[in-house]
Amino acid sequence: MHRLLVAILRIGIASAVLFGLFGQILVIPATVANEVDVFPPYEPYALPYAIGGILGVACVQVALGAIWMLLAMVERDALFTPAAFRWVDTVIGASVAATLIVLAAATHLTLDTVPSPDDGMDVESALFTASACVAVGAAFAMLMVIMRTLLGKAMDMRTELSEVI
Repeated sequence: MHRLLVAILRIGIASAVLFGLFGQILVIPATVANEVDVFPPYEPYALPYAIGGILGVACVQVALGAIWMLLAMVERDALFTPAAFRWVDTVIGASVAATLIVLAAATHLTLDTVPSPDDGMDVESALFTASACVAVGAAFAMLMVIMRTLLGKAMDMRTELSEVI
């Protein structure tokens, strides 16, 4: 992979991690506090949903860190080594964890009677969004499992090829 492309990807990853930190420290707590100010019955849900949001962003940051390490392996031409599995497994684990966090929120929105300021569309919209995120997260985790399998097969083929040469 070209060095310029790796540098651009690293800048993007670093920016995304910093943006995530900004969200974890400022945006999520401020948004939760604002929602409670606007509609006080949301008070019991503020802390659990804030924690869920912060942990969800942390899962993305962990996956980005693993991708950073995979980029370093690509740069050293060491991607087809057993060490790569650790980082791919980290991405899979982070995506499964984030999906479970959103699944917990979707389950809560489905089973509990959450108050709504107007006609209940806020809760229905949040449930729809959470359900979509669960589907996307599960699909991404399955895709990464397939990619992990392909990495294993590519490693086997590379080993066989190096034995022939």
